[in-house]
Order: sequence, then structure tokens, then C-alpha cells
Amino acid sequence: MKVLLSIKPEFVERIFSGEKKFEYRKAIFKKQGIKNIVIYSTMPEGKVVGEFSVGKIHKSSPSELWDKTKKYSGVNKSFYDSYFEDRENGYAIEISDVIKYDTPMTLSALGENIFAPQSFRYL
Repeated sequence: MKVLLSIKPEFVERIFSGEKKFEYRKAIFKKQGIKNIVIYSTMPEGKVVGEFSVGKIHKSSPSELWDKTKKYSGVNKSFYDSYFEDRENGYAIEISDVIKYDTPMTLSALGENIFAPQSFRYL
């Protein structure tokens, strides 16, 4: 199963460059068996630009999560702390097998009634 994930363009570029090997989330998928993430690069790009395979999904306190993932976080500590402020737990999705599409696609290329997800959407 695939999930469409909204990611800011600056972080998308870090995923493609290999600088960012973890995608942080406050909440994670309820359905099991998510194998691939389709990347929707938010505005101003507003396109589906690639995908990656899901490795392990880490769940722990933000401080433990940072200690495990900071080397390839693709974000600075200040941003990270602000993102997880007042959270007991956070999630880090391991990114592997990244594919950058030669030609970015519109959301409509994925099917009818596909809109930019606030966080994620099952495909």
C-alpha cells in the first residue's frame, strides 16, 4: 500500500540529496503494510515529485528520537524541537530507495478526487 505525503519543498530537496533520511511526523498511519510514500511537494511547487520506500518507523520521545536520527535528520535542532513541542512521542520514518520523477505530476494524475493532504492520504 502507498501513502501520499505532503512535504515542504526544502525538505523534499534534502530527501533527494540524501541529507534527510528520516521524515518526522507527529502522527503515523493507522493502516499496516505501508511500503511506499509518494511525495507531494507543497506550494509553491504543488506537484508529485517522487517516492521512497518505508524502512523502519521509529516511535519514541522526541529527545530519544533526535538522538537516534539527528545525523540524517535534514533539519536543525531548533526546528525539530519546535515541531515536537509538548509531544510525548514522535515518529521518524526511515527513507530508503528514493526515486525522483523525471517529470513532476499534478495530483490529478494520481486519480479523480485526489487533493493535497494536510498530512497524508492513503492511495
